[in-house]
Amino acid sequence: MPTLTQHRFTAEDRKQQILHVATDLFASRGFDGTTTREIARRAKVNEAIIFRHFPTKEDLYWAVIEAKCAAKAGRQLLQSILEAGTEVRTTFVTLGETLLRRREADPSLMRLLLFSALENHRLSQRFFRTYMADYYDLLAEYIRHRIDMGEFRKVDAQFAARGFLGMFVYHSMVQDIFGAKRFQSFDHRQVAEQLTDIWLKGMLTDQDRVQP
Repeated sequence: MPTLTQHRFTAEDRKQQILHVATDLFASRGFDGTTTREIARRAKVNEAIIFRHFPTKEDLYWAVIEAKCAAKAGRQLLQSILEAGTEVRTTFVTLGETLLRRREADPSLMRLLLFSALENHRLSQRFFRTYMADYYDLLAEYIRHRIDMGEFRKVDAQFAARGFLGMFVYHSMVQDIFGAKRFQSFDHRQVAEQLTDIWLKGMLTDQDRVQP
């Protein structure tokens, strides 16, 4: 019988501990470089317990990605920014700055996705279909609306959305994954404003609308 000072771990407790340990290992070593045996050892569980919760290592990796995405609530945040009704430059600056701050606060999701793209294409493609395609669609819909209003030039909205998000994702990768921030740091707001203005210069029909 456990004493009052002992904690009886539930199945959910063990599952969350496995996810926590797996997240750290996958983000630092990748899919191929991480074994379920090592995850079990660090999580202080029998390896069979892992497969009771996650039938395959791929299922565990996907659960890690899903947990990260759920915690970030990226779609809801993107939608709230786009529906805030602010002036177009403010909308995109806010979106860019938010992306930079969130990625700097937790670069592990980016590391997980890069590893999956290099080592397990099925997971990478599944992530794009489940999450990223929806983000691009939301932003593209907003851009199409601006095109219909005559505010943006007539361009492919999906390409425009990918171009905008791509600037910030790449900047974050250079700073946080490739380690450039050790040599040069940037103010997130200033980066968001400058990259947004560069992008808007190619989008606005009236160039005078870009206010520095």
